[in-house]
Amino acid sequence: MARIKIEFPELFVFETRLRIRVYDLNYGAHLANQSVQSLIHEARMRFLESIGASELSFFGTSLIMADAAIQFRAEGFWGEEVLVQIAVQDISRNGFDLLYKLSVPSQNKEIARVKTAMVCFNYETRKVAGLPESAQMHLLPPKS
Repeated sequence: MARIKIEFPELFVFETRLRIRVYDLNYGAHLANQSVQSLIHEARMRFLESIGASELSFFGTSLIMADAAIQFRAEGFWGEEVLVQIAVQDISRNGFDLLYKLSVPSQNKEIARVKTAMVCFNYETRKVAGLPESAQMHLLPPKS
């Protein structure tokens, strides 16, 4: 069986910390798969806010998620503080990929790797839109 493998670029452009809530656990008493999506959604919203955007107001267009993949690496448990790091990859004419690393640094534990394909979308016409040129400078890491 082929497994999903998510590789990270050298640089993450954003990071935030989130705590695993009791609501995030499944019957195995560890982080549920749907809660991983919830955690990365919160992290994505924080990232977008940090660059002056949101999913519905993205430099003149909006965003929609085209796909998502999760590669689990370890269990996450109630109360753990999770560091979510975000990288941007594969910027195209209509969108880009966001890569997320969820870890518990205090335990040197990586919980999951996630990839989401974000596509520019016009919710009025219900059609894919082009990636605004102004968005690219916000997505790329600053040059040193």
